[in-house]
Amino acid sequence: MVVRDAEASRRRILRAATAEFAEHGIAGARMDRVAAQAESSKERIYAYFGNKDALFDAVFTASVDRTLEAVAFDADDLPAYAGRMFDYFADHPDAQRLTTWYRLERPTGPGLRAVIEANRARVEALAKHTDFAPVALLTLVQAIASSWGTMNPEFAGAASTVDRAERRRTVVEAVRRLTETG
Repeated sequence: MVVRDAEASRRRILRAATAEFAEHGIAGARMDRVAAQAESSKERIYAYFGNKDALFDAVFTASVDRTLEAVAFDADDLPAYAGRMFDYFADHPDAQRLTTWYRLERPTGPGLRAVIEANRARVEALAKHTDFAPVALLTLVQAIASSWGTMNPEFAGAASTVDRAERRRTVVEAVRRLTETG
């Protein structure tokens, strides 16, 4: 008799789907590749997750949760936050790729609860900053922190001469200057 571990199967599917979506996006992802990598079946994937969009939502929500846990937001020290975000995306490029696919392939719709809540809390925490609107400030800080991982290939080649420590230092310094008062 074969004993199935549904939770282990779900974890394998999520790991395989994370790699697949990070590489190919939602439209390009193929459930047969996810099933093969997860040592599962497409039928099992659909039984657990419903459809490809719901599987992507589960993958992206898990990625957002891991990112939020690893990169503590601190409205009082935005340069340090930007440095932590830079480090996380440098160490976890799949997380940044999933974010990019999410932005490209889900530009409208209700949004994911984890993303909505994280943005709401951050914008509220930034309300005390008076030089920029909170939404604008958060947009700029996050763009600076993630910029090294979102370059076009032609520029990335030229930028590759800047080592990671200098890239991080530049991110932190740029956000420090952006948030200086006076």
